[in-house]
Order: sequence, then C-alpha cells, then structure tokens
Amino acid sequence: MALKFHWFLPTNGGDGRHVVGGGHGLAAGSSGRPADVAYLTQVARAAEDNGFAAALTPTGAWCEDAWLSTAMLSQTTQRLKFLVAFRPGLVSPFLAAQMAGTFQNMTGGRLLLNVVTGGESHEQRMYGDHLDKDARYARCDEFLQIVRRLWAGETVDFHGEHLHVDAATLGQIPDPLPEIYFGGSSPAAGLVAARHADVYLTWGEPPDAVAEKIAWIRGLAAAQGRTLRFGIRMHTITRDTAAEAWAEADRLLAGIDPATIATVQQGLRRSESEGQKRMLDLHQGRTDNLEIHPNVWAGVGLVRGGAGTALVGSHEQVADRIAEYASLGIEEFVLSAYPHLEGAYWFGEGVLPILAERGLWKDERPARWRGTTMPFAATGRTAR
Repeated sequence: MALKFHWFLPTNGGDGRHVVGGGHGLAAGSSGRPADVAYLTQVARAAEDNGFAAALTPTGAWCEDAWLSTAMLSQTTQRLKFLVAFRPGLVSPFLAAQMAGTFQNMTGGRLLLNVVTGGESHEQRMYGDHLDKDARYARCDEFLQIVRRLWAGETVDFHGEHLHVDAATLGQIPDPLPEIYFGGSSPAAGLVAARHADVYLTWGEPPDAVAEKIAWIRGLAAAQGRTLRFGIRMHTITRDTAAEAWAEADRLLAGIDPATIATVQQGLRRSESEGQKRMLDLHQGRTDNLEIHPNVWAGVGLVRGGAGTALVGSHEQVADRIAEYASLGIEEFVLSAYPHLEGAYWFGEGVLPILAERGLWKDERPARWRGTTMPFAATGRTAR
C-alpha cells in the first residue's frame, strides 16, 4: 500500500507557535503569523518540498476564501495540489462545476475538492442559507448528482426538491476530474458519501472507532455498487525523541487558558455536527487524560473546532501509529502542526523516510528535491 500524505494551509486565522483555535462557528484566536500570500506560500512550498501531495484549505465564515486563496497559491508553487473545501448550496452546482474546470485547466490538474455540507445552522444563516441540517444533506446529494453529470459531458435537466437546472451544458470540463473528498458522521452524511465520494474523511478518533466508521461507510457504498478510499485528518507533534514531543504537547497545553477552554467548549457543544460531538467526547473539556490511545492526544480539541487530535511521539512512534491506521484501511492522511511551516519539515524529514523504508510511502518528488541525508530520521529510530 502506498499511502498519500497531505498538509494544511492555515487560512482559518493564521498560524503560530501555539494552538490557533476557532472553527465550527467560533472565531479564531490570535495567531502571530498572518494568513497572507507570502506566509502561506512558505507553508505550501514546505509541503511541496517535503513530499506532501496536496494541501487542505478550509472553509467557513472565519476563513479566507479557499477558492481564491488556492488560485493565488497555485501561481507561487509548482506541483502541490490543493484540496479546496467548499459548501454546496452557497454556490450553484453549474458554477461550481465550471470553477473546477477552470481551476484544473489553468493549473494543470492540481485541484481536489472537499465537500463540506455545513454543521452549524447559525453560521449557514450568515451566508443566507436557512435550510436545516437534514435538508442541507439532501441538497448536497442533488448538487453532486448535477456536478457529476456535468463533468460527464451530459446536458442536464434536473428538477429536485432543492435544485433546478435546465439544459445545462458545461464547456470547461475538468481534466482530470477532481476527486471528491467528503466527511460526516451522521446517517445523512453517510448516505451522501456512499453515493458520491471518492475519499471518505474522518477526524482522528481511536483506531477502534475509526474501524467501525470504515465498516459503516463500506457497507453503505457496497449497497450503492461503489467502493471508495478512506482518509483521516489529524495534527502532528513529531520530534527526535518521544520526550521532546510530549514536552511540546505540554507547552501547547500550558499556553491554553482554562477560561478559554470553558468558553470554547460551551460554543462547540452547540454544534449540530455529529463528528464534532465525537471530538468533544474524547476529552470532555478536561485536561488530565488527553492521551486517548498510545501517541494520540486530544489536546488540540480543547480550543479548536473540527479536527482535535494529534499524533504525538518520536518519528518512529508516529510512523507506527500511521501504520496502525493504515492497517484499518486508511490510505490518505491530512496532517498539520503548530506552526505549519516548521511542522512540515519535522514530519517530512522525520517520519516520511521511515514510512518509505517500510514500503508505506513512495517519494514522487523530482530528484533535485530529494536530499541525500535525513537528519531527523536516524535519531527518531532510537526513541521508541
């Protein structure tokens, strides 16, 4: 199995040497490094140079727009693909299909799409979307039906409960077609993923819970006559030794004010997202038992909505955990760190060479990007 690794672009409030909070309807806290083109270019190039395939770019009221941000960054990078998160219903299916075609054709096929239905009704209303959660998933299903047919070159007449198009014909068919990534833990989300997703994404839960989710989605997809791949979204704190990694986790935790934790947790408990509820259950707002599985730390979720767990340990230990998730069926890892710039190097120089030696990752970078030495890898192997 050749695993794929993707990085993250911190357009949701910027970047820094501490956990930048926010997400799921909550404003991001202060960061220190702005989400501007200059800094995001550094992050994107670091991901590109270290062998990551793509970079997830988030969506939401407190993010920079993902389409515009990645279009700009496609001109300051060379090979990196962009996993653009967007919300169906905030743009018409024909326009989204057209935008995808333009992006692919003008970047040489560097677009992937992360479809985010939206789990917060109060945030959706900021955009003028007043459907409830179940109706949003029903609309998303219609949206993806239309987009898929347009990409197939059909002339589409579609009259659904939420969406209507007449004689729609797309002139800018993407080449290649961008793969669709989709996440969600509710029954409605599972059905839409089974029908339309190429890759189902889950947040980083303990392996037993991830295995159950994979089996659930596989069963739903099989009922549709389909198969799909699976990915996981986590943070990383990887260092030469386990002691250094856990010291960094302790430093991040020490920088989180208890009053901030209480405020953020109160806000996140209002979330309609089933996945967010599962994240909250991992730590329940407490700071005394955050290692929920060996080398899996739930501290990020104390102040950040969405993905709230991190792989923490020596490079060898983090590689072990990745292999454990891979044994369940996870093929793609969407990762991040604080800060994202330095984190791309810690993981790229420390963990990826170990995975390559194990036959779990293939370095597809051009030869001039491949260093002859990996300064972190040897040290990490001694820190089990």
